[in-house]
Amino acid sequence: MKYIVIIDQGTTSTRAIIYNTLGEVQSSSQEEFKQIYPKPGYVEHDPIDILSSVRSVISTALTKARVKYSQILCLGITNQRETVIAWDKNTGEPVYNALVWQCRRTKERCLELKKAGYTDLIQKKTGLKLDSYFSASKMEWILKNVKQSQVLLNEHRLLVGTVDTYLLWQLSGGKIYKTDYTNASRTMLYNIHELCWDQELCNLFHIPMEILPEVCPSSHLYGYTDKEMLGFEVPISSVAGDQQSSLFGQCCFEKGDLKVTYGTGCFLLLNTGSSALYSNNGLITTLNCQTTDIPSYALEGSVFVGGAVIQWLRDELKLLSKSSDSEELARSVDNTNGVYLVPAFVGLGAPYWDFEAEGLITGITRGTNRAHIVRAALESIAYQVNDVTLAMSKDMHQAIQFIKVDGGASENGFLMEFQADISNVSILCPFHKEVTALGAFYLAALQQKIYTSLEDIKQVNQIEKVFPSKMDEKKRNELLNGWNKAIKKSQI
Repeated sequence: MKYIVIIDQGTTSTRAIIYNTLGEVQSSSQEEFKQIYPKPGYVEHDPIDILSSVRSVISTALTKARVKYSQILCLGITNQRETVIAWDKNTGEPVYNALVWQCRRTKERCLELKKAGYTDLIQKKTGLKLDSYFSASKMEWILKNVKQSQVLLNEHRLLVGTVDTYLLWQLSGGKIYKTDYTNASRTMLYNIHELCWDQELCNLFHIPMEILPEVCPSSHLYGYTDKEMLGFEVPISSVAGDQQSSLFGQCCFEKGDLKVTYGTGCFLLLNTGSSALYSNNGLITTLNCQTTDIPSYALEGSVFVGGAVIQWLRDELKLLSKSSDSEELARSVDNTNGVYLVPAFVGLGAPYWDFEAEGLITGITRGTNRAHIVRAALESIAYQVNDVTLAMSKDMHQAIQFIKVDGGASENGFLMEFQADISNVSILCPFHKEVTALGAFYLAALQQKIYTSLEDIKQVNQIEKVFPSKMDEKKRNELLNGWNKAIKKSQI
């Protein structure tokens, strides 16, 4: 039996999952690493911690599965997007900590560019909003503020890229300097129509194009791991940004297919096929995972606070002893008794993009109890997801037929039922829960010819549970009217 090793390198932890060639999980290992907050709004990781965690979880997962190096067919990577690392080509040493996608240190620089009128140019070429969330201004910050980066640049020794590029380079012993389309499309430097680094954007952010990595399809032979680094030499057969990998893992291969990942926030991606749609409703355009050089696109929307609202009820308000109690409490009442909770703790994401909005609980009366507030919190997740799906439907000019779901909060039956009701669509829950890693597995398996087509993958991808919509239209409209009023209150 041969096995595929998948690295899932996330924002707070790294996992390795060992699959057999049938797509069955043999073992997994997870390791958290330190979050660094030097100043308010600054978020960093130590790249050495990231690399160390990758090596550690691979070793542990292989030991748990009792898999020998000779049985490893290939390796695949899925990763946190937008996070930037710069390092020395000769030594592999980082010049500075990784600037994490959450880091807002370049907010003022992006505002400066907005005032200068660059918003439309950037959206036209990259599909993205001009925001510090993306990689370009982070790369520029390192080049401007880290003296060693300029020294290395002058000596032609500076390399810079997203987490996948850093891992590819390190795991190959410095032989692979590449990224994939999905990660490149998140940098704000990549032209998603011409599939190339854009000279005008590189000039705008003062980034020499020659230091950027080669861009490849997500399912691709990137090169080979270094035996001294990992103990074995195998092909690296897939690379994909985590949310696009999740879309692929959900088998959302057709135009109109939608997935939602319920995590700390909620990430929604809608496959738009060969059309790069520009949103008039607060969404961004990005590239899908690809197996060829023919581009495929998606609309993406992010809800800033999803499952985090339940953590807030547990940790700050002490209304829950554990997050899983939320479902039972929500079901203990028939409704919220008129209560709405808007978790705009850091403003509102798509489709509003209102960073001044404030969190609130409205509709409280003398009869309001703990269960009403907990239920309102769970419902707020579904309302926010529905807001994004409506925006996607408007941009696509067609109704959403179903939503495929994953992530921790998708295990909450009440939330899934309410999502189906309020969005008036069926919710499809997969049999395999780790769909982000599964997407990277499918991409690697395609490169290795274990699967010969997307249809082959569809045959083995299983839906475990379906939540149909049961709410009548009158009730749905009443609830949505209440939610929209609450949103407006939060924006005052």
